Amino acid sequence: VLGLLQRGYGELSNRDPAILDYIQAGLRLIMSCPSVLELFELLQVEALRLVCERPAPPLCARLCQLLGDFPQCLPRGRKLSLAFCQQLVRSIAHFQSQGTREAELRLYVSQVTQVSALLRSVWKAEPDTLLPSLQELFAVISAADTSFEPSVALASLVQHIPLQMITVLIRSLTTDPNVKDTSMTQALCRMIDWLSWPLAQHVETWVIALLKGLAAVQKFTILIDVTLLKIELVFNRLWFPLVRPGALAVLSHMLLSFQHSPEAFHLIVPHVVSLVHSFKRDGLPSSTAFLMQLTELIHCMMYHYSGFPELYEPILEAIKDMPKPTEEKIKLILSQSAWTSQSSSLPSCLSRLSGKSETGKTGLINLGNTCYMNSVIQALFMATDFRRHVLSLNLNGCNSLMRKLQHLFAFLAHTQREAYAPRIFFEASRPPWFTPRSQQDCSEYLRFLLDRLHEEERTLKALSSVKSSESVMTDKSQAQETAHKTFTEAPCMESEERTLIEKMFGGKLKTNICCLNCKSMSQKEEAFTDLSLAFCPPSSLENADPKCIEHSEVKDDCMVQSNTSASSPDAETPLSHLEVNRGCDTIMNEGTIDFSSEPSSENTTISELKVENNGDMSQSLVGKNTLSVTDLLNYFLAPEILSGDNKYYCEKCASLQNAEKTMQIVEEPEYLILTLLRFSYDPKCHVRRKILDNVSLPLVLELPVNRAAPPLAVVSGGWSVGVGVSDTGENLAKKLKPCGAEEVPCPQLVPYVLSSVVVHSGVSSESGHYYSYARNVTGSGPAGLCQSTALSLVSPQDKLFAEESPCTVAENELDTEMPREWFLFNDSRVTFTSFQSVQKITSRFPKDTAYVLFYKKQNSTCGLNTSAANGLWVNGDPPLQKDLMDAITKDNKLYLQEQELSARTQALQAASASCSFRPHGFDDNDPPGSCGPAGGGGGGGFSTVGRLVF
Repeated sequence: VLGLLQRGYGELSNRDPAILDYIQAGLRLIMSCPSVLELFELLQVEALRLVCERPAPPLCARLCQLLGDFPQCLPRGRKLSLAFCQQLVRSIAHFQSQGTREAELRLYVSQVTQVSALLRSVWKAEPDTLLPSLQELFAVISAADTSFEPSVALASLVQHIPLQMITVLIRSLTTDPNVKDTSMTQALCRMIDWLSWPLAQHVETWVIALLKGLAAVQKFTILIDVTLLKIELVFNRLWFPLVRPGALAVLSHMLLSFQHSPEAFHLIVPHVVSLVHSFKRDGLPSSTAFLMQLTELIHCMMYHYSGFPELYEPILEAIKDMPKPTEEKIKLILSQSAWTSQSSSLPSCLSRLSGKSETGKTGLINLGNTCYMNSVIQALFMATDFRRHVLSLNLNGCNSLMRKLQHLFAFLAHTQREAYAPRIFFEASRPPWFTPRSQQDCSEYLRFLLDRLHEEERTLKALSSVKSSESVMTDKSQAQETAHKTFTEAPCMESEERTLIEKMFGGKLKTNICCLNCKSMSQKEEAFTDLSLAFCPPSSLENADPKCIEHSEVKDDCMVQSNTSASSPDAETPLSHLEVNRGCDTIMNEGTIDFSSEPSSENTTISELKVENNGDMSQSLVGKNTLSVTDLLNYFLAPEILSGDNKYYCEKCASLQNAEKTMQIVEEPEYLILTLLRFSYDPKCHVRRKILDNVSLPLVLELPVNRAAPPLAVVSGGWSVGVGVSDTGENLAKKLKPCGAEEVPCPQLVPYVLSSVVVHSGVSSESGHYYSYARNVTGSGPAGLCQSTALSLVSPQDKLFAEESPCTVAENELDTEMPREWFLFNDSRVTFTSFQSVQKITSRFPKDTAYVLFYKKQNSTCGLNTSAANGLWVNGDPPLQKDLMDAITKDNKLYLQEQELSARTQALQAASASCSFRPHGFDDNDPPGSCGPAGGGGGGGFSTVGRLVF
């Protein structure tokens, strides 16, 4: 036997399987003889020697068959059996298939299966050999030797490794400091190659487990390298039904977790269409099921990396008849799959992964009392139509503030960071009179920002039109050129000439002052981007009843509002933005005033307010102490008598006269910004005080708009007296009419939905903290909103909102429909919240009050290309310019490297560090210079005093 095994027989070499056939037949014959024991001992040594010589698959399979039939021939003793297992693993690694025809390949696969079956039986009989065998397997596949490529046949071993070992093995592998990154990359690549082994089971399970394990310890460099190297190979495996399930599982995991850059997805995009067509042609039930899974995966990726219409158009066409997952499902899939969402295998107290919060929204880092900016930026970002317009602008090569805002919006939408630091934008947008690192008024900042963006766009348009006119000028006369210039530079108010800020936030307000002596009327129209609403005594809310003379006398020694609106530079009508009277303030602060008599008799409390006017409304207001935004809006638009020290100089009478002043909104904005004037200056104490009254916020608000009738005549531009360039002919005609001839059109109620609320926490404008609540509201509003407005339409003669209007019912229904629709943006923290939290904030935290409100006009598309929105703007946002996408991809990669570095540093410290150094769990600590604790309205119960300390 020894001669046969070592020298062969005649022409048969010692490596011919026939020799093993002969020995096996002989063993069967002498099984009952005592001398067989000697043979067994001899074969134990020879089997080990044979395996060490790396036999070819046929010989190795034959040997394993012999050893399977006669287990007595297996090497005995822990040392020898261990060596045998390890050498057998090495032998499998050297296997190569001899032929390429199907019969030859089937034979090869069956030979490999025989060998791996023997290993399984050894592992079962002697469990001690399993772990060293696996270590040998890892050593083989992680070797960096380029001259030798281990055989894919090793995949046949995977199915025999017990799945319950997966957690322990992956953890020891990923955290072992002796395993170098290059070795891990090599091993992972080879394991992915195993997906092409036809009978492999559980290979995808192990590959995905290893990918997750690496993400958990933040070894992102390996993951990026492996994904980019192997994603096309994995995709190509989908063509083969035998290995398709495993390949699709790995492909899904690789693509969905690779969220920092579209690079991996774009590698497979060119091959998708042909594969989809092939699945469709198959018509097999299994192919259809796979096609549905693949379609869902592709929709997720196109949603995440919108902005490549030229790449996605053919794919969308190919999968148009397949079901599309909902946006909620896509967001859920993406948030669960991100590398940063894998639970860490390190002790949890050491490693808290700081990926995006479950909301999928990005916070803004506080750069030192910059919460006033952060809260405003998040409110603007959540103004969906405005954000989409900003992102769709082509601003290449332009260093404007709008370009910086576009950059900031793009990062908020696509970064993988939990919070982004808006340093560049802050430096560019901070008003020059704002002291750095000190608290400021967010409404003042917002007004400055919108004004800057508007002026900048006008300047750029003027410059470009001058340039274009100069380039056109060839043989025209100088006079024509100057005429053309002056024409283009005149602020033309056609819709296409309006700036983005005007289109989105611009409205028009008309002020009429009628002299009560001669009845002549003066009118003035001015643009606004926000309305500043003063607080009012509840009794003055009658629409029919003008604010009485006593009120306007009180206004004379008034507490003047200190933040005047930038949009009313004209000194003639300062009252439109200085609507604070002392009567109001007395109510707010002392709580005692009686509006039925002279202001001096301040002896009744709010609940005993006497209102002289009869009527149901005045009755319902008595004892009502929560104002609503609608009340403030009505007060703002109510007629006012100018008398006493506040008399109006009438040009016709050429003297001071009593007059009635009314204000009307004649053009409504897309986004209505309302600032509640909570900070008033007290001249006695020389301080700005804050009115802490709770104001209820309607989810649906109806704005009375007196739209002008179509122009009657076009008037040439020769007028100079009090006529703005923007006045239409009809407005000019009206200015020349006596006030008796004016026919007052009935205001139309325009429905608006609440989009964002900026909250101020604190007792003065110079201190405290800002945070904002917001939700996504598109042109048509959330589902079901259109019907609800019909319920709340109240005729303008009545109160705009009745005490218990049906709308409140609709609001509750709406809010139950979408429980996770609202977000709370508190600097770097973003959490889900509800409309109830927004409404109850002041009752729960008395110093936290709604300050700036954004309302979105309903049922308006505001000029965006809706076909694009339905088709290739996959998540609704427009495609990003290439340089922006590159910047985001680069930063995402950098972020993953930072995470990896910090994780490795933590792993090194893990041995020595104790877990007690962060006593309060893992709520983010406040950023340096923050304006207060991270939990604004959410999570109540902590002392509000702490927030006011700076």
